[in-house]
Amino acid sequence: MIAGVPKETDAGERRVALVPALVPSLVKAGFDVLVEAGAGEAAGFSDAAFVEKGARLAPSPEALWREAEVVFQVRGAGSNPDTSAGELARLRPGQAVIGFFDPLSNPDEVAAIAATGACALSMELMPRITRAQSMDALSSMATVAGYKAVLVAANALPKMFPMLMTAAGTVAPAKVFIVGVGVAGLQAIATARRLGAVVQAYDVRPAVKEQVESVGARFVELPLDTEAAEGQGGYAKAQDEAFYRKQRELMARVVAECDVVITTAAIPGRKAPVLVTAEMVRGMMPGSVIVDLAAERGGNCELTRPGEVVVEHGVAIHGPLNLPSTVPHHASQLYAKNIVTFLLHLAKEGKLALDADDQILRETLLTRDGAVVEPRVRGLLGLPEAGAPAQEG
Repeated sequence: MIAGVPKETDAGERRVALVPALVPSLVKAGFDVLVEAGAGEAAGFSDAAFVEKGARLAPSPEALWREAEVVFQVRGAGSNPDTSAGELARLRPGQAVIGFFDPLSNPDEVAAIAATGACALSMELMPRITRAQSMDALSSMATVAGYKAVLVAANALPKMFPMLMTAAGTVAPAKVFIVGVGVAGLQAIATARRLGAVVQAYDVRPAVKEQVESVGARFVELPLDTEAAEGQGGYAKAQDEAFYRKQRELMARVVAECDVVITTAAIPGRKAPVLVTAEMVRGMMPGSVIVDLAAERGGNCELTRPGEVVVEHGVAIHGPLNLPSTVPHHASQLYAKNIVTFLLHLAKEGKLALDADDQILRETLLTRDGAVVEPRVRGLLGLPEAGAPAQEG
């Protein structure tokens, strides 16, 4: 079976879905690995490195898509809106494509993939179960984003992070507040602590307090009813506006005291909740920095503009898009390990075995045999439950 790795087409995407070190594991499992020329260059992986490890170079993008029976991508159709039309035209019946598709935000793109007859498997829908931990690409990319968010903040802040005792006097440490303690939040805490900052963190899920303290931060406890704050898979669950309003009121004092605020609160398939209002920004000290990791979902800060840096009341509000792509070498290494582990889980003797009883497959499968099969996406498209009798009109 031929596994193809195309060059990413989304503007600014520097990651690649496979790294040379993992080619031998695919070859050993019976796959013929085909890589588009230049696919890994932006991440620091040369064509020669892929060939040395046993891959072949495709003479053109068209040849790769024509030959490959399973295609690895970072951003598939739906996750790369500017170029997805061209990729959809290359898909064919029976071909499998694995990558990020942002299916809960772009259900129409999933329907378009289904119409080609291709089988799409979504890395962002990987279940958070023990068996799938090594395939959890969202967590891998969140680790990179959390790390880089702190570096963005440290670079923008007109202060140093660590406390310094010098002959010229003592420099006080920066105060950092992390809002949302998932994988990205925990990595942001750890990175800020390594740089010497004093770190506080908050999450609606009280169960993460122990994790926050284990990496050296103080957990901010707010008197809120958080009993139903954790949803399926350990993700934060969306709350009503009254909850968020009360949360903002209680958080305002903490935000005002901090030099850096990093927000990471995102709900899969939903607009990000606004946690930092314009009024809260006005209460911050001039020179303070906000890095909003939820910018792609609209932002946790009311003043965030996705992809831009906005300065309001002397506070710099960063709305970065695709931070993992700014650390492409290690982001590609982590993602490639996730996707190869996933493929090898599905493969039997060099062929894909799509076992409907397998929870990992069942929860990641978007399309099959010309139909959208993922239940939530079907609901967003107004389709009946799979297997339900059609309604007579």
